[in-house]
Amino acid sequence: MPAGALFVNDSGELPLDTRRVLVQLLSGPALEGRRHSALWTALLRDEAVIRRRLSELFLDLVLDRDLQVAFTSQVSAEELDVPILLRRAQLTFIDSVLLLFLRQRLTQADAHGERAVVARDDMLENLLPYERSTSTDRAGFTKRVNASIEKLKKHNILQKLRGSEDRFEISPTLKLLFSAEEIITLTTLYQRMAAGDATAPGQQAIDDEDQE
Repeated sequence: MPAGALFVNDSGELPLDTRRVLVQLLSGPALEGRRHSALWTALLRDEAVIRRRLSELFLDLVLDRDLQVAFTSQVSAEELDVPILLRRAQLTFIDSVLLLFLRQRLTQADAHGERAVVARDDMLENLLPYERSTSTDRAGFTKRVNASIEKLKKHNILQKLRGSEDRFEISPTLKLLFSAEEIITLTTLYQRMAAGDATAPGQQAIDDEDQE
């Protein structure tokens, strides 16, 4: 094999760890420094070339050094017929309310210098005021909340704690999905909805890998 090749017919130029970074970013949902320390080091070292490779796929690199979180997002270029590599995962009303609750819990944990840990029962209890907004019975509402939890586990927003089936750590990636202004706006809207003063909002969306 040629010098530097990693496998037969390898025509790539990047070292092994940098290729692993690209694979992690493309397979998603995120690369986190606390969970992928070696890949995080490679990402910071080769950020420029990784950005170039992602740009060739019409993807942007979202990177927060303080949070040690990185993920890809679809570029916005209305003047181009851009092929879509990432699909938009639609979020239900319950998904959105749960995300907002987790974002607030993450902020509280940061303020106290604690890990952002949440239990399944805690999530269900805090979403109960919105039960009548979904027009379901209690069993149906619980089923919807559990489905939302599973969806956020899939996207790595909720990461199951070792040795526990019902306690999770909230990923810092969530800080990059909701700005402070969006938190205030959504909190006000959802409080009004819980009181029966507003109609349900439209579906929200987050980027997902197009693997279906």
